[in-house]
Amino acid sequence: MALRPADRQNLAKAKVVLLNGYNLTPALNKIRTPGTVVNVGNIAVPNNPAKDPHIWHDPANVIAMANTVASRLKPLFDANGDAEIDQRRAKADRVLASLGSWIGQQVATVPEKQRVVVTGHRTFDFLAKRYGVRELPVLDDYTTGGTLRPSSLSAISKSIKASGSKAIFPESLPPSKTMRRISRSSGVPIAKQVLFGDGQAPGKSLVQTATSNVCIFVNAQGGSCNEAAASRLQNQWDSIK
Repeated sequence: MALRPADRQNLAKAKVVLLNGYNLTPALNKIRTPGTVVNVGNIAVPNNPAKDPHIWHDPANVIAMANTVASRLKPLFDANGDAEIDQRRAKADRVLASLGSWIGQQVATVPEKQRVVVTGHRTFDFLAKRYGVRELPVLDDYTTGGTLRPSSLSAISKSIKASGSKAIFPESLPPSKTMRRISRSSGVPIAKQVLFGDGQAPGKSLVQTATSNVCIFVNAQGGSCNEAAASRLQNQWDSIK
């Protein structure tokens, strides 16, 4: 992430700067601002031994983050502003709680032996732990520095075959040469759609990204996804003003 001149100008006037936390954006660690810098994730989700920054994949963590943000913004407003922040926070909390329940319902449609997400890198640990999904980040687990040696490829292939997964989930399309090699070696196909692990999907909200990720995973692994309910969640999210 590179700061533009306009970004630096805004930071120079900011009273509060909100960061995801857990070093997700190292370029912002040394920003110059007169305001208070808040690492939201560190405050909202202190129980994170691995310091994994991808905390938003569990909607309960997003609720905690929203509450942290609200508490840091309220001192900047008068009583009327505080009330409006509380109203928006409460609406967001309700939608996020519903999202958390919806995800559990979709994952439950996947046969238990296929509740595994095979990716290149570890990004879905919080989702996996909450919903009883096994995460298999093959490059993180079996390579050093991302280098795929023949011994690593063999170990990865065996692990994927044993996992029960029906798909390998790419981080980009077209998939990397490395992921294509892994797919050929393991005999497990690459999913036709991307799981967005490092942020929101382009042009999509947090809720849309979450529901899209879950539906891609569930449908690829033999479950069924209630997309109508996902659309209703997004409409509820859009209605928060």
